[in-house]
Amino acid sequence: MYPKINDLLMISVDSGDEKETRVEYKSRIADMDEDSILIEVPIREGGGQLKKLFVGDELSIYFMTDGGVKNYFNSYVTGFKQDVIRMVRIRKPDPDSIGKIQRRSFLRVNGELEVAVRMDNDRRFLTHTDDIGGGGISFYCEPEHRVAEGDRMSCWVLVPYKNGSLEHVPFEGEIVRIKALDNGRKIVMAKFTTIADIERQKLIRYCFERQLDFRR
Repeated sequence: MYPKINDLLMISVDSGDEKETRVEYKSRIADMDEDSILIEVPIREGGGQLKKLFVGDELSIYFMTDGGVKNYFNSYVTGFKQDVIRMVRIRKPDPDSIGKIQRRSFLRVNGELEVAVRMDNDRRFLTHTDDIGGGGISFYCEPEHRVAEGDRMSCWVLVPYKNGSLEHVPFEGEIVRIKALDNGRKIVMAKFTTIADIERQKLIRYCFERQLDFRR
């Protein structure tokens, strides 16, 4: 069951920062169409600050229904619309994905997928992801590969599906955080800066398949 126009949404945003993901924002549904939900710019709960969102930001959302039941779903930002007020366009979830069990995974799942990385200075390397989602990935990086927060890159990731098919998904990204490991390797966390919606949907399909496996 979908939420309705004027319903209040409670939102958490995956920015790659663990502290930020614990912050909750509220918004209201302004409009809906076949593929999207248009919401007001979210406001921090208890603080009043507006939350600036970007295309590709992953969201964990819940809304209340009769009897005080919380209904959760995951989504991501697809664009914006300027009307009397500025609105944020988010992907309308599959109705089967709306549930009463809280999910804070932001469409992200652990998965060791092959990824080819080309940095802005044309350095290239192959590696594997640590996790992946509709708004970004994290991948392992060997000590000899010098990377820094804010670096831009062009990549493709090889995505396998349960039916045996494979997809090469291209995207451009920006490094938002780097975590050093004890063995000298690093985990690089990156957000998508440019990715076609059809390519993002391929990643989300993979994530939903993995989430179903985890629940079983």
